[in-house]
Amino acid sequence: MASPYRNEKLVERLVTYTLLKDGQLFVVENVPARVDVETGEQYFSPQTVERLQRILQEKRPPARFIQTPVYEFA
Repeated sequence: MASPYRNEKLVERLVTYTLLKDGQLFVVENVPARVDVETGEQYFSPQTVERLQRILQEKRPPARFIQTPVYEFA
């Protein structure tokens, strides 16, 4: 039986990670990830996930602020 992951092609990239928590949007730029070139799915190492959690828990001052529009799908 062939593996469903046989043709999976992952490349190392720096991505933007977003998280919506308690109505607040958090954005972390330049996060290392392995990205599937066909689907765009992002995979993070356990160390990267731990660092993301620390960054968001520390509540240190952000590098910058952005404004973004929010739309309803319906």
